[in-house]
Amino acid sequence: MPTYSFQQVDVFSSQPMRGNPLAVVIGADDLDDAQMQAFANWTNLSETTFLLKPRAAGADYRVRIFTPIQELPFAGHPTLGSAHVWLSQAASAPEGEIVQECGAGLVRIRRDGRRLAFAAPPLLRSGPVDQSLLDRIAEALGIPATMIEDANWVENGPDWIGVLLPSRADVLALNPDFSRLAGLRVGVCGRFDPSRDGGDAHIEVRAFSNRGTEDPVTGSLNAGLAQWLIGSGIAPESYIAAQGTVLSRAGRVHVDKVGDDIWVGGEVATCISGTLTL
Repeated sequence: MPTYSFQQVDVFSSQPMRGNPLAVVIGADDLDDAQMQAFANWTNLSETTFLLKPRAAGADYRVRIFTPIQELPFAGHPTLGSAHVWLSQAASAPEGEIVQECGAGLVRIRRDGRRLAFAAPPLLRSGPVDQSLLDRIAEALGIPATMIEDANWVENGPDWIGVLLPSRADVLALNPDFSRLAGLRVGVCGRFDPSRDGGDAHIEVRAFSNRGTEDPVTGSLNAGLAQWLIGSGIAPESYIAAQGTVLSRAGRVHVDKVGDDIWVGGEVATCISGTLTL
């Protein structure tokens, strides 16, 4: 049976094994859809990716991104983790930006010291959320609907709904009923109070997936939230988001608006390297 090079990496944390893990299969061009989905289901990670030869002009590599139950056109921590693995295998990596081909098109990635960052793709859906849906979300989160300061669709592949609460403390106190959130991807954020929360980040984020789980650190959600929060003046053009706190993770997502681009970045480290048989 054929064997493949494999890495499992940790994304969005400077502390080993306190970010979001990603499984990456290298040179997966001869695997079919069913094999990719079966392996992603077996790893049971939030995402598993497969590195392939590019098809689009200007792309350095192509990636396919799978959750345990479906393929995604784009996701953030798989983008940075896949780029990290591709760079570790590349005979001659480009000096400037790296271009990833994925289901959502071409995504630009840059190296910024120890961090990698991707340019947030355009939102596929934005704008206000229907009040009936907000009422359902508030009930599922166990809060009054009046606690929601603002909300917006922030879909950029995954169909995230962004919800703003008054404070980090409010975000950390949530105890969601996942049965009531079934089928929704909801990202909740709240501002840090420097006097109480410290100054190593500015916004706390939690991501509740449509699989009934909480995601440790989520690039696609943070990209969509950044476009909404910066665009509406809620957040400054550069900030750090903390995520995964209630899961004993130490995720840190660095957001920077440069010109028309919003860059979403973090550190990546390889934790497991070897081969697998499929």
